Amino acid sequence: MYFSGAGDPAPENQEPMKRLIDFLKDIFQKKTPPDSPIDTMAAETLRAAFKERYHHFKMLLNANNSALEIMTEIEQALQSKRPFGMSFIKSNCIAITVSLLRLLKNLEQLSEGKYNPLYAPFDEICNNIRQLIEQKKEAQDERLIIPLTAIDRTRADLVGSKMANLGEILNLVKLRVPAGFSITARAYEYFMSYNDLQTEIDRRFISTDITDMEALYALSQDIQTLITQALLPEDLENEIHKAYSDLEQEMGGALSVALRSSAMGEDSAANSFAGQYRSELNVRKKDLISTYKDIVASKYGFTAITYRLNKGIRDEDIFMSVGCIAMVDARSGGVMYTRNPLDSADGSIFINSAWGLPKAVVDGSVDCDLFVVGRHAPIKVSYRDIKEKKSQFLCYADDGVCQFEITEEDRNQPSINDEEAIELAKLAVRIEQYYGSAQDVEWAIDRNGILFILQCRPLQQTEALKMDYPEELTRETRENVLASGGTNIFPGVASGEVFIVNSPDDMVNFPKNGILVARQALPVWASLLNKASAVLTEHGTFAGHLANVAREFKVPTLFGLKNITEILKTGDLITIDSSQVSVYKGKIDIPIHTSEMEKDIIEGSPVYNMLLEVSKFIIPLNLLDPYSPDFKPENCKTLHDITRFAHEKSVHEMFNFGKEHNFSERSSKQLFYKVPMQWWILNLDDGLKEETQGKYIRLENIASIPMMALWDGIVAVPWDGPPAIDGRGMAAVMFQSTANRSLEPAMKSAYTERNYFMISKNFCSFTSRLGYHFSIVEALISNRVAENYITFRFKGGAADSQRRIRRIRFIADILTEYSFRVELMEDNLVSRVEGYEMDYMLSRMNILGYLIMHTRQLDMIMSNENTIRYYRSKMDKDIKTVVLAKTAFAQ
Repeated sequence: MYFSGAGDPAPENQEPMKRLIDFLKDIFQKKTPPDSPIDTMAAETLRAAFKERYHHFKMLLNANNSALEIMTEIEQALQSKRPFGMSFIKSNCIAITVSLLRLLKNLEQLSEGKYNPLYAPFDEICNNIRQLIEQKKEAQDERLIIPLTAIDRTRADLVGSKMANLGEILNLVKLRVPAGFSITARAYEYFMSYNDLQTEIDRRFISTDITDMEALYALSQDIQTLITQALLPEDLENEIHKAYSDLEQEMGGALSVALRSSAMGEDSAANSFAGQYRSELNVRKKDLISTYKDIVASKYGFTAITYRLNKGIRDEDIFMSVGCIAMVDARSGGVMYTRNPLDSADGSIFINSAWGLPKAVVDGSVDCDLFVVGRHAPIKVSYRDIKEKKSQFLCYADDGVCQFEITEEDRNQPSINDEEAIELAKLAVRIEQYYGSAQDVEWAIDRNGILFILQCRPLQQTEALKMDYPEELTRETRENVLASGGTNIFPGVASGEVFIVNSPDDMVNFPKNGILVARQALPVWASLLNKASAVLTEHGTFAGHLANVAREFKVPTLFGLKNITEILKTGDLITIDSSQVSVYKGKIDIPIHTSEMEKDIIEGSPVYNMLLEVSKFIIPLNLLDPYSPDFKPENCKTLHDITRFAHEKSVHEMFNFGKEHNFSERSSKQLFYKVPMQWWILNLDDGLKEETQGKYIRLENIASIPMMALWDGIVAVPWDGPPAIDGRGMAAVMFQSTANRSLEPAMKSAYTERNYFMISKNFCSFTSRLGYHFSIVEALISNRVAENYITFRFKGGAADSQRRIRRIRFIADILTEYSFRVELMEDNLVSRVEGYEMDYMLSRMNILGYLIMHTRQLDMIMSNENTIRYYRSKMDKDIKTVVLAKTAFAQ
């Protein structure tokens, strides 16, 4: 000591000497007298400032986690085959931008505006997303009404494909079509904007869970009521009445009309929308406006909504024009296919017909006659199947249509004769030659024998399915036949449990991959085709609406199975082979032909492509290395980049608070566990039982519930050290990074970094770099179950890429077993568990603590299968018998 050697000072000089030493200590150690009121006030001010900062940090973490959850949901939607609509895209875009705005606001408070340049890329990204989701088609032609004589295929964007094709057949193919006009897409747009309906409809969609069929059905009813109760603009109403009066004049007097949907995209090659929208027959002038609104409202019918969802069609792309054509008082009517829809090599013409209006054929409500006609001269009927037709649809005297019983003598008579069948076949050939592809044509013959074309659309075809069964399989199927016969609507094989539907109310409970069984092949059942693995009905026609949609959705389907609803009961396990027109008891493994395509309708659809484009501004992560000079706000190209940057900087701001404010009682301190450890602790608020003035924090002073759970896992099972591999020396050095106190944490190298805990009573953020391995655990755990979450991220390793990836998958398998949701991208793992009670969440922290310590350097042995199996077995045993031994959550 400086005064040693001079002897002890005299007693009278000791007190002044002590004061001098204390004064020098105060100068050089900057020690603040404990009783200084000014410094006490400053400390309290800083303590309050820190609590506010911690509040913003916690709010930032919540916003960050919300944003990451939405990103995960978007990725899952792109990867799965489940349907979603524009409401899913819009609601998630709104939610993630709100989360990002909350995140940026809290980062601004946390850093005193240091990172405000983030707002510029955020605004740019949001504008790009907004431009994508708000784009919509607009009617280019301002006409509200167009007569059929002025319509052809070039007007499809204004009058819809159905009316465009009808105008084409009338004006260019020169075939007979009923007179009429189109109420255009511009009229629809005018009606909707006049009442500001679209804004309210979008709002209701966004607030509805479209995966809940009951909620979706209620939404459908509400929106249709909203539309039908809205007022039509007076000038539009006047134009519709004028067009009707002109049609009356053209037809020579009072008439009734058919009002038919003709929406954008309807009757196209990819999407038939068969039976999904409303059409009304035999409408009188007094009901013209209300019926028009009913048909517009049918855009939001339950079946139409589910069809668009399942096909990935944007609601914004569907403008509902309506065709108004003179009613044909049909003696017979039906549908013809210009080729076989189930065999593209078969050029035969298939004509389905019934007594009365074609409604009986397209609705699938009654059986109908089938005529097959060859197309080559001499054209003749090659096959006929005349059914018993018990009823027919006819125009009622005043308005509407009614189902009338057919007399006994006419029930089994053919609804058309061979000459009419041949005439229809000739028209079919002519129409197909004009369009250059197979067509689906609706027709009617009036009481005077005059033939009218009512509708024409492209016909979807498949290749014939030909299979040779092994003898053993043939015997098994023969022994288990429950029903056979009927009409093959779409070929294929499916097994599942029967679910019988008798009314639309039953649809709510229809199970995923169930076998849909019904008496009639009604169009409403089309809403279930995305769930159904097969369809069986007692009645129905090859040319009906449900048949068309079943072929679109590639669902194995059989119609005309007599008494099938009595043979089967709900819950029965059956196998259907529609190509063999047979139903078998139990599950039979029938080989599926390679031409049978897996249903993947949503991918490539407009809605899917929209989400894919939007996701490019949300999901990709470009800012990976926080030490890179490119880690800057201006390099944020996606919302994920912004969350990455903000999270990194928020942690930096929290760790630097004590240092920047000379606030030693709140700055990070070294953990003392038996000996000083290479673990540093930053107490955010109430993470300690009592404050400590030294540079160490002892483990017994920790009050943080999630930290202690993580620590219990870390120390539960002693680590045996690195696995026995080549390169043991390097592994040993890496191990020393957390155990050797001589490794100064301020020294930056590839082998040593500080391992930080940021804690409060219910919060823990743990950042660890153990050698080349980097992991982050964030947890908020309390008795407030809804707020509980744990996130775990793991990356890195010293081995080659293949072994690092195998190690990541090794960890992922363990986490998945314990209810973590896991995402993998190369050697990067992100996992999450949330919403469980406190004890369960703490047990998951125990597991993470164990894995952090015991998966170190396992990447070095990931090429040795025996060693991998050994470590997996050991870890499973450790977790169940030691780590979770004192909990109720060993499984």
